[in-house]
Amino acid sequence: MSEHRITGTGRLLDEEGRLREPGWATRPPFAYDHADIQAPPWRIKDWDYYLINDERYAVALTFSDLGYLGLVSASVLDFSVRAFKTTSETVPLPLGSMGLPASSDAGDICWENARCRVEWRHVGDARRLSFAMRDFDDGEDLEMEALLDQQPRDSMVICTPWDEDPHAFYYNRKIVGMRAWGGFRRGALFHEFSRDDSFGLLDWGRGVWTYENTWYWAAAQGHQGGHVVGLNLGYGFGNTRAASENMIFVDGVAHKLGRVDFGIPVGENGYAYLSPWHMTDNEGRLDLAFEPQIDRTDNIDLAGIIVSRQHQVFGTFSGTMVLDDGSALRVDGLRGSAEHIYNKY
Repeated sequence: MSEHRITGTGRLLDEEGRLREPGWATRPPFAYDHADIQAPPWRIKDWDYYLINDERYAVALTFSDLGYLGLVSASVLDFSVRAFKTTSETVPLPLGSMGLPASSDAGDICWENARCRVEWRHVGDARRLSFAMRDFDDGEDLEMEALLDQQPRDSMVICTPWDEDPHAFYYNRKIVGMRAWGGFRRGALFHEFSRDDSFGLLDWGRGVWTYENTWYWAAAQGHQGGHVVGLNLGYGFGNTRAASENMIFVDGVAHKLGRVDFGIPVGENGYAYLSPWHMTDNEGRLDLAFEPQIDRTDNIDLAGIIVSRQHQVFGTFSGTMVLDDGSALRVDGLRGSAEHIYNKY
């Protein structure tokens, strides 16, 4: 299946609020503006998700305005003991008031309430993240200060429509493999992220979704064989006939893949998320074993109206990936995550 690469620029949506051009790119081609959207404000979904990790810890931060609900969430993962803690703060009916910027390259987030403080700023070519949450875990507060720089030349950008709703769309950018340094404090624990072995990624999403969706997403980043290697894989969300989001990154350069399958093993009670996965593609360029370590689960069910079932599994990837020039890249123990999410909201 041939995929469409976007080469032009302009506005994301046309005069009727429809996606102008489905496809993929390595840099954001279009301007996103709430004023162009032909949908009620409670259906507009904006979010920024950052993940910073080294070989011992990862910290994931989410700031999202989902129209009828805002969410500020933090997770700390300890790979040495295979444990995690996630705490979320909800904001009722923000309806676009939480101030997420229209660009992934400019604009700051400055927001706080009685419990949380979020300051995510662009400083030159870097991104400075400052985050605090009171009572993150049984009276322990969480504080995080980090700087992400050396942004790769290429990123994953996708523009996805839905067949069932012409005004639904997904404009997504994932920047994988930024260098990170800083640290976090959780109660008495302090951990420093060194730029020698710490990496950061951004999942930047804007759009109007349909009510019920399932998706699969995987990302990984780290040093491999003298290179900085990143990986972004995903499927299941919207009409992806024009493009998939599957890319390999080597020293900041993207290598586009076709369709992928996560090969999640199945047990007696459904998916066996903590058993090894086998990820492949339709062109013979991807052959990865994913070794799970932590299943960060979250389940929400509000009278069946708002439902979220999440399995974000953290572990390591090993195997072979074939680059655009036909050369094979071997990875061994590349740290990352793979998720299966069902949402109804």
